[in-house]
Amino acid sequence: FLDVSDISVSSVVAKSSAGEVPLDWDIGGTVENIGSKLTIYLPTKTNDDLTLVITYETSPKASALQWLTPEQTFGKKHPYLFSQCQAIHARSILPCQDTPAVKFTYNATLHHPKEVTGLMSAIRVESTPGVSKFQQKTPIPSYLLAIVVGALVSKPIGPISSVWAEQEQIDEAAEEFSQTADFIAKAEEICGPYVWERYDLLVMPPSFPFGGMENPCLTFVTPTLLAGDKSLATVVAHEIAHSWTGNLVTNRNFEHFWLNEGFTVFVEGKIVGRLSGNASRDFHALHGLSELSDCIKTQLADTPELTKLVVDLSECGPDDAFSTVPYIKGSTFLRYLEDLFGGPAKFEPFFRAYLNRFKYQSVLTNDFKQMLYEWFREDPKNEELLERIDWDLWLFGEGMPPVIPSYDRSMLEACLAHAALWAENDLDTIRDSPLLKQKLVSVQLIEFLAQLLEKKTIVDLTGEKVALLGETYGFSTTKNAELRFRFVRLYIRARLIDKMDDILAFANSNFRMKFVRPVYKELGAWPQARSIAIENYNRVKDQMMTVCAYTVAKDLGISDASA
Repeated sequence: FLDVSDISVSSVVAKSSAGEVPLDWDIGGTVENIGSKLTIYLPTKTNDDLTLVITYETSPKASALQWLTPEQTFGKKHPYLFSQCQAIHARSILPCQDTPAVKFTYNATLHHPKEVTGLMSAIRVESTPGVSKFQQKTPIPSYLLAIVVGALVSKPIGPISSVWAEQEQIDEAAEEFSQTADFIAKAEEICGPYVWERYDLLVMPPSFPFGGMENPCLTFVTPTLLAGDKSLATVVAHEIAHSWTGNLVTNRNFEHFWLNEGFTVFVEGKIVGRLSGNASRDFHALHGLSELSDCIKTQLADTPELTKLVVDLSECGPDDAFSTVPYIKGSTFLRYLEDLFGGPAKFEPFFRAYLNRFKYQSVLTNDFKQMLYEWFREDPKNEELLERIDWDLWLFGEGMPPVIPSYDRSMLEACLAHAALWAENDLDTIRDSPLLKQKLVSVQLIEFLAQLLEKKTIVDLTGEKVALLGETYGFSTTKNAELRFRFVRLYIRARLIDKMDDILAFANSNFRMKFVRPVYKELGAWPQARSIAIENYNRVKDQMMTVCAYTVAKDLGISDASA
């Protein structure tokens, strides 16, 4: 039994030492947005190894593949192809057991036009113009299969790392991600040896739907990370951490996605802490909590069951359940456990041992829980601590995490003070405030805007106030996508219909779901803007990846069929 989606199979043969035999097969059990089952009837009498050869072709609309015209690239000369298989889209590229419970190694030969470069989530072992060969010797789940073909160039950024991008962005990208080798070194201190041989980065076209995708040997990242000041490079620390949490030890199914993402955010925070100090690590965690609060109030407002750490996907596909919950609620749970058992000195040896025990395997929450008990029970003093953990509440409770660790709030306090100033006062009071002389760094500016958007009321929220805010902090002219994202949401909050062009310009500048989904959802809830938003969506949806177009249509409350 193999998973397929939109694939047309022309033949299946079994090869053995005795020769080739054609096999019977059929495709059935089609479920919308999930795919179909390819059943292959194997020979019953064989005492030999069998090689299956499936001849097939993919659909031009394969959900894992994005085909860009030259106009949709930076260079405007060559078309571009990229894939995004997570969670269940590998089945649209090849018949496979498309579940993270199964891992495989792979070899691939890729034929492509001579003037472009082909790369995969593997080591490139041979390359001649028009043909590239790859080998992935470490077993991976199907969602980590990846392919990209485009006018790409590379620049070294570390002993085992290069960055790939179109020529127009390569220097900027190499500068933005110059800390990559430091991130890898710190990740190895926390998690153990790096097993994947290479760690390259690829800066994607703007239609890439995620912040990053941890494809082994070749992380894909959104161009929205190119802020010019390395302030968003922690996404790279996150993808590096996945080399252990997710890629080496993998969730057995996507109901336990927190075992990939919560663990990865936890390690990402530790990398930040080792490089920038504990106040930065804690600020990073607090910022995550405000993103979680925003997500629960907006994206998941109508589906509280999806705010559980372990979700039930029996009636719901993993794309529909995707949110920041497994990331932030999951990492908060791990931090709670680390603090409970006495801090990093006690918890990190366990964490490394867990990764080492389950490497190359796929696990469920219970595997982690059992090992935690085995490990910490060796000291009888921990018995009382283990009894304190309310697993049921953490794993199956709805809403925000049941316990918020006592984080260092020093970097956050300034953000809260600025947010209070702008939310509670008129323009004259704001202009005279000594607070404005206090400089906030990039990550604090993002949090300040996030906190302002969280306020139930903002006094005199007029075009004039928003304009002053933009001038004061440089929000109107910033290149930083995280700042622009929150600033255009303030336009929506203030109902500034005359800023519609700016709002749509941002929504059309990238199709990263973290940014476009809340913008469309909020535009959809603003009666004056709703029809403009839907019209804009219909104009650009073909430039979006399937998963993005599908979820935005749901956010707008239009089924994609009618769109």
